[in-house]
Order: sequence, then C-alpha cells, then structure tokens
Amino acid sequence: MNNNNIHLYQIFTRLFGNKTTLNQPWGTIDDNGVGKFSDITPTALTSIRELGMTHVWYTGIPHHALINDYTEFGISNDHPCIVKGRAGSPYAVKDYFSVNPDLADDPAQRNQEFKALIQRTHQAGLKVIIDIVPNHVARHYHGLNNPPGITDFGANDDDTVDYRRDNNFYYLPNQIFQLPDLPESLRPLGGAEDPRMATPFTEYPAKWTGNGSRLAKPNADDWYETVKINYGVKPDGTRDFEALPEAYRHKDCNEHLDFWSDKVVPDSWVKFRDIALYWLSQGVDGFRYDMAEMVPVEFWSYMNASIKAKKTDAFLVAEVYQPHLYRDYIQLGKMDALYDKVDLYDTLKGIMQGKAHTQDISRIQDKLQDIQPHMLHFLDNHDEQRIASPEFVGDPRIAIPAMTLSATISHAPTMLYFGQEVGEAGAENAGFGQPSRTSIFDYIGVPAHQRWMNGGAFDGGSSTEHEIKLRSYYQRLMNVVLQHKAFQGSTTSLEIEQDDRHGDLAGQLYGYLRQYQSDTIICLMNFSHDKESTQCIQLSKHAIDKLPLQAGHYPLNDLLNDTPNVELVVTEQAATINLTLKPLSSYLLKI
Repeated sequence: MNNNNIHLYQIFTRLFGNKTTLNQPWGTIDDNGVGKFSDITPTALTSIRELGMTHVWYTGIPHHALINDYTEFGISNDHPCIVKGRAGSPYAVKDYFSVNPDLADDPAQRNQEFKALIQRTHQAGLKVIIDIVPNHVARHYHGLNNPPGITDFGANDDDTVDYRRDNNFYYLPNQIFQLPDLPESLRPLGGAEDPRMATPFTEYPAKWTGNGSRLAKPNADDWYETVKINYGVKPDGTRDFEALPEAYRHKDCNEHLDFWSDKVVPDSWVKFRDIALYWLSQGVDGFRYDMAEMVPVEFWSYMNASIKAKKTDAFLVAEVYQPHLYRDYIQLGKMDALYDKVDLYDTLKGIMQGKAHTQDISRIQDKLQDIQPHMLHFLDNHDEQRIASPEFVGDPRIAIPAMTLSATISHAPTMLYFGQEVGEAGAENAGFGQPSRTSIFDYIGVPAHQRWMNGGAFDGGSSTEHEIKLRSYYQRLMNVVLQHKAFQGSTTSLEIEQDDRHGDLAGQLYGYLRQYQSDTIICLMNFSHDKESTQCIQLSKHAIDKLPLQAGHYPLNDLLNDTPNVELVVTEQAATINLTLKPLSSYLLKI
C-alpha cells in the first residue's frame, strides 16, 4: 500500500481514559483506576483527528492475562505468579477472540463495546489498528468466543514430544515448569497477599518460554509469563514447510497467496490467519505485529497475503530490529512498514543527547533509500523511554527538531504515542513498571495526558502553558505534512551538516528539499540546545539543480512558525536563505 501521509497515534487503551490520579505503586484497579472503551469518546477522537492523525493503534485490546476476578462472566482467573504487574502485560494474550474485560463497562458485552469504539473511530475519520502477538501467548490460554471450527492453541497438541509440526507449542517432556527466582522488587503483586497464591501454578509438561528459553525454570529476565508458538521450525532450526522462492521478493500479494494455496502449512499459521480475518470482519483496518522477526518470513507471506486478499488497504506494521532483515520482511513478508528504531530513532536520540552527528542521518537515508517509505518513524512508544524523562532528554522541547525531521524527511509513516504531544515524562513508580516509561504492566495515571483530557473535555483546560504550546506545535506539524503535496515527493539534501562555515554547529544542523511537481518546501533544523547559526543557509548544488529558478529574491512562507521576511536569494553562483537558525528550531519554508 501507499504509506504517504499515514500518521499513526498509539493509544495504550487501559491508560488513555483513566482519570484517577492517586498513582499508588502496585495499586489495584480500584486504587489507581482504569480507562474504558467508553472514555474514548467522539470528542476524544475528534481531538486526535485534529492533531493530524489518520490511524489509531489501540494497544492492549486482545484479552491478556491479568489479576482481576471475572469468574462471574465465565472468565478463568490467572495465577499471579504468571502475570507481570497487577494489570498484566498486553503481550501475554490468553484469548484472541475476546477483548480485555478491564476495558468494558459491562465485561459480558466487552466485544460489543469494542466494536462500538471501532465504529466511533471510523466516524471520526480515523482507521483502527490492533496488536497481534504472533511469537507467544499467555501460559494459560483459554478462548471463550472462538468462531465455529476454531480450537484453542495447544488443544490438539501431542505433549509427549518436544516438537511436531502441527503442535502449537514446544514441550519439555517429563519436566515440570518452575517459576523463576524473581528479585524482591518484582515479586507477584509487589509482595501483597492473595488467596490465589496459596495454590502453586502448575504446568506439566513444561513448555518453551516466549523468548525461546528451553529451561523448565526460566530466568527472571526471560518472558516467563508466556510460551513460544511453534511455526514449523524444528528445535535444530530446520524448517518443516516450503521455502518461499527468492523470485517472490518482487511479486504481489495475490501471487504470494497463490503460492501457498496448494501447500500444507503448520497449524499455527492457520490459527493466526483466522485471528486476523476475524478482526478484519469486526471492522479493524490493520495490525501491529509484536516481535515479527522471531517468526519465519514465510509465515508472514502467507498471513499478510491472506489479509490483503480480504482488505487491500489494511495497514500492517511490525517490530523488526535487525536491519539486515528489513528487506526480507518488507519484500518477502509483505509488511507495509517496520519500526525505524535501530537506524533513525537511535540516531536522533543520540543527536538530542549530544552523542551523535547529523551526518549520521544522511548515512541512514542513503542506506535505506530503496525501502524508506516502509520505515515507520517515531520518537516515543510504549517500549521506549519518554522523551521528557530525565533518562532521555528531560525536556520535550529538545525533541522539536527531531520530530520535525521524523515527520518530513521521507514518505515514511509517522507515529506518536499518546501524551508525547503534551510532554508526558512517565515519571511514576507504578510497581512492576519503573519510571521513564509509562508502565504497560500496572494500573496508573498519565499526568500530562490527564491534564489535556481535562475530565473528558479533551480541551487542555488543565494543561500548563508549555503543554498547550507543545501540542500546538505537534498539531501544526502533522497537519502541514497532510496538507502539502511536497511531502509526497522527492527529498534532496542541502548538505548543511557538512558546511564548514558553521564550524562545530554543522554537526547539529540539517536540511533538505521536499518537492512534488511545482510544490517545494525547504526543511531546516537546528538540534543545538544553545547555539544559533551565524551564516546564511546555503543550498547544495544538488538542491539548486532541483530548483529551476531564475536569479532573484523569492519570499518563503514558514509553515511551522510564521517567521517573517525570509527570502531565498538565487544568483548565478549560489542560492542562500537569509535566516538565522535559532537553538532547537525547525522551519518548513514554502517557496
């Protein structure tokens, strides 16, 4: 699909609508509160659309292991020893055809309430993305809403052998699963008493743990609350399915689907395909795949081709952190987008922290040039430190040049994490989750976001002046990108990061042209915290060649800041901009 102008807004659904501000470490749902589907109102969704977003990723929708007791609704309890935090990890799914009952006003109607949220989201002009976690599921998987003919993971496994192609799990025959030795700080429920702890959790035979550990007693840093899915990869690493021919790198999804149509594939492949098709039938518009690189690329060819056959414009985005695999998962696995973490995110974080040079941006853009439209740009998500946390840069304004670059440097989609646009710092000691990242394991409030939420008005009525100003910048930036065709066109570096006229500051400056037909925008950033440029900005020869302009003075309209009296001066020898780049500034200058 065409990824131009996809702006993805990640909502951690459990936290988004929570209005409680107690924030007690290891607090219960009654102590610290929880957001509901119903809190994501038309007003909330309109504010997201007005922010310049096109898609919403509702994180933590499938029913995962958690502590609350919902047995009156026929839901089995989860043992506290295999739940991280009190609220549980959204990546330990126990029922793929149900949604998290914590999120519903009436848990008996939880799926219906989520379907109503999908409809509200569509009415607001936004598309809906949810998680699929293909590599692992909760240690205790129990489906309650399976469509006819669909059985639970592991229901038909032969657990007397370590491996069989159509087993969903890997087993350790004749071994009993044992819980890891956890540090004091990560004891179940923070050490609080619970009657369920009186009965030990049992699993026999033991299964491989989600991150691939083959220990009956995994380590504390293993994903001990999950079990790994078997995709037909034998324990020795050999494959029990057809290899996808190299020629399919350049074939479309229909041809990929034809390839698999007469092949026998492992049972886990079929189960996950059926999960995806079910949620498409409920109105979901795409999926974010957790740790996709831990699953064979052939499965993704089968899975994504099946999805595209049902919904051609489904948006499919995945975590892949090994750059040498990027092209395989895009071209053979038919992903629309991959996280651009190891390259662009890590580099921009280094520049913001004064540890990297802006020349590294050019190196990355050159390296990924052929797949750049498929690299999802972000500065914040649920896995990473919050920008405003002291562990990152401490001040969200320091990210303004990086955010401008992320959103404008290529055709790539851009993602924001809720609260990023108001400078959320993630400073709470939530319990299992620690400060600097907004916890995904605990019931907790998100203070800067809650001030913007303002009791459900979503108008910033309780926000600080700095928060309002920051959100205004994000809103202007994201909407400018949607509104101007130049951001759908080519990118030409101005090469100012190599300009020795700027001395040491050169490594903190960056600029490029974005151009589509007659629409041209010059993008300039200064990452320095305290230095401004002292020379006019001179365009590179490549950029001048892209501008068929006669000698003269051309006024420039700053789309981001309304900076007055900016001109592009073109002579026979050069093209320069009479602009001083202030510290931590960004400019989008339309000719």
